[in-house]
Amino acid sequence: MPENYFNIVLLLLKISGGFAVAMAAKRLASPKEESHSAMADISDMGTKDSSPFARLENSSNPMDKLCFFIGRTLNQEEVMEEMYTQLGRPSNLDSLKMVQQKIKFSFILGILGCLLAGWGGIIGFLIGFILPDSTWRSKIAKRQKDIIRGFPTFVDLAALMIESGLDYMSAFERIVKISTEKTGWETEVEKTINEVQLGYSRRDALHRMSDRIGLQEIRSFVGLIVQSDELGTSLVELLRNYSADMRFRRLNKAEKMAAQASTKMLIPMFVFIFPTVFIMMLSPMVMDLINGGMPF
Repeated sequence: MPENYFNIVLLLLKISGGFAVAMAAKRLASPKEESHSAMADISDMGTKDSSPFARLENSSNPMDKLCFFIGRTLNQEEVMEEMYTQLGRPSNLDSLKMVQQKIKFSFILGILGCLLAGWGGIIGFLIGFILPDSTWRSKIAKRQKDIIRGFPTFVDLAALMIESGLDYMSAFERIVKISTEKTGWETEVEKTINEVQLGYSRRDALHRMSDRIGLQEIRSFVGLIVQSDELGTSLVELLRNYSADMRFRRLNKAEKMAAQASTKMLIPMFVFIFPTVFIMMLSPMVMDLINGGMPF
């Protein structure tokens, strides 16, 4: 019985030690917080959403305290909020739930690592804390790829409608309405239009859209529109030149990927194709040697 108690205490110590190492590593890897003046914080209040971590500050629940500590101490609040925004802000998820999922995965894999390999629980904690991030980042990459696919065509249509006399927000709304099948990009544009109708300024709504998508192409597109709004320059030529430049870059990227395809094919050829060919060519000779020598 004392030995069982000792094993339980040792397991708890391993779990807490692994979790402490995971938090320390995450804290060391996270960038330092930039200092902001009080005036800057006040000016940003109109465009920031309240974080779900704010309601945990005075909570007495141990799980809430742990989530609040991880969110604020390890800068997970900002990281998870940015990732949640680039996921499209789904209704069944928020930055707090994402941290809770990371904690659950960390504990599960940490306990399994302790049971299977002793101090392997530390590795389990680290993997459990990082694994959900890779899953979410793959979803973000897939979403961004879907958004950028129809973006050049949308820019051309917007330039055509603006040239016919519409302002850019009306042109965006018209394109979204006439589209038969809404892509991820058109869904984001529709959200932006709804935010403008709810009272956001056009500039804030466009910047929020670029934050939700997280692509440099969209940030440049938003920058062109905001610059044209502020300076009063023609937006049509800017959009057409931007669309042509983006198509040119996509063509160069496709050519670069095609040039790399032959090099990438060497690995499966050496691993799978060449051994199979050698086996098919040499197996008759080996069988003849085994059965009594070569026929010549």
